[in-house]
Amino acid sequence: MSNGFFTFQTGEATHRGCVRDHNEDALLSLPGSGVWAVADGMGGHQAGDYASQTIVEDLRSVGMPGSAHDLQARFMERLDRAHHRIVEHAMRIGGGTVGATLVALLIFEDAYACVWAGDSRLYLLRGGKLTRVSQDHTEVQELLNSGAITPEEAIHWPRRNVITRAIGVTDPAACDVVSGTLQEGDRFLLCSDGVTEHNRDHDLAAMLSNGFGDPQAVSDAIIQRTLAEGARDNTTAIVVDCYARTEAMVDETTGLWET
Repeated sequence: MSNGFFTFQTGEATHRGCVRDHNEDALLSLPGSGVWAVADGMGGHQAGDYASQTIVEDLRSVGMPGSAHDLQARFMERLDRAHHRIVEHAMRIGGGTVGATLVALLIFEDAYACVWAGDSRLYLLRGGKLTRVSQDHTEVQELLNSGAITPEEAIHWPRRNVITRAIGVTDPAACDVVSGTLQEGDRFLLCSDGVTEHNRDHDLAAMLSNGFGDPQAVSDAIIQRTLAEGARDNTTAIVVDCYARTEAMVDETTGLWET
């Protein structure tokens, strides 16, 4: 799939894991619209499933944007719609936690943006170096940011999985957005915390970099390694490769993200 500036190849895989009896993760790949997303539901049957699937269902209608600003506006409008549907569903089933974390990659021409709430993550592999684009919305990340605990302590911190933002839970549906410019050979990984619970960043870097070939093979390898490590949660991965269409790069990008 091409957007005139870049072509994209996508691989995706999801699994309920080795412990859970159902899969509350949901994924979306819409290269024609420039949208990829992973939603990780919370709340069990009829709750977490509903939340993640509702987000994906609403985002699927994003359509064909005319600019990066338009793409982000379309995306956020549909995410807000999903948020309110999830809140209404929670009320119908008697309250309690119903929601989902979300990480999304938006691309228009040679501009990209990461939109997220919670601890699902986006990584960028560029020039052999893996960078975590998103920053977890969790209690443990706040402690790390303040210097209250060390990275080593964070690995075994008892409340390391407590999130501070989620779609359908925190009101309004607040997301963070970071943006950048695509380069030839960029490889993105979107994943739920079921992946990062069992794979350190250097593990992911090795799988994204070394000999697994196309994005589907890499996605499958990430899930299989997570399952081999015990996969205590649902586990989902999307890998997106970007290849420049050099004849289009003489044009100046019109991608201006709203911040």
